[in-house]
Amino acid sequence: MITKPRSALVAAAAVLVVAAVVLGLALSGAFDGGGGGHRETGSESAASTPPPAAAALRPRFVSRAKWGADPHLLDQKPHYADSVHAIVIHHTDTPNGYSCADSASYVRDIYQAHATARGWGDIGYNFLVDRCGTIFEGRLGGVDRPVIGAHTVGLNKGTTGIAAIGTYTAGVPVPAPMRRSIERIIAWKLGLTEISPAARTQLVSTNSKSRFPKDTSVNLPTVLGHIEAYETDCPGQALMDLLPEFRRAATKLQGKAKLLAARRASRSPETADRGQSGVPGPPMEPRREPGATNHRSGARRRKILP
Repeated sequence: MITKPRSALVAAAAVLVVAAVVLGLALSGAFDGGGGGHRETGSESAASTPPPAAAALRPRFVSRAKWGADPHLLDQKPHYADSVHAIVIHHTDTPNGYSCADSASYVRDIYQAHATARGWGDIGYNFLVDRCGTIFEGRLGGVDRPVIGAHTVGLNKGTTGIAAIGTYTAGVPVPAPMRRSIERIIAWKLGLTEISPAARTQLVSTNSKSRFPKDTSVNLPTVLGHIEAYETDCPGQALMDLLPEFRRAATKLQGKAKLLAARRASRSPETADRGQSGVPGPPMEPRREPGATNHRSGARRRKILP
């Protein structure tokens, strides 16, 4: 029997995955997250110097270049809000038993589906987090800036979308490294404008397809689930149940960072330059863990949803 090289099998599996994604969109209207949010425009906001406490909280990311974002799929320039007022939590509704070595391939699949099949011109989420806690840069425009994504119809402007890679319905455990990284992003991103994760904020709906009529001002938590803004099951009950803990933990991280920043400010410049943030960050690169399923073999077909 003649066997094909593994590279050929992987390429064939990738074609099947993309075909399944496009077919799923056509048959079920699977994507419900962006709602054309990439068409919302804002000022070309310039990156500003972050508060010292927020700078200490800044996580490490796998950049678009490192996870392999194909520039030929990009058909949307970045647009910016004045600032980020809230964080919206999502899940990707993809299999949970993946190897973290394959996380980047999941991100590439989601990018292709969002950019081409859905027509958003780029990936909708601002950040994606895998089960090992690795954080992937999402939508183009700069991780430190208030980039308008395409993740929550009607409420993309002024929010940041964080997607947990996997499916987190009721009873599904959310891995601790993933939780810690989500909390870290929340604390840092809201800390850039000194907003508390435990507070509430006013957002204005830009699309009546959301839960709120267009131009309606709504009072929402600064950390919310997608389901609170749009008719969807996302991010799953397991993640919804964790929202109070995300708020508490992110608030605690902000408090610790402010204390450390105050201590630094009281030191001489030479001593402060040698200090450490004291707030550990997530891993930079995807990890391999023993016994994890390798989905590059094509053994399981992936369903890519926002």
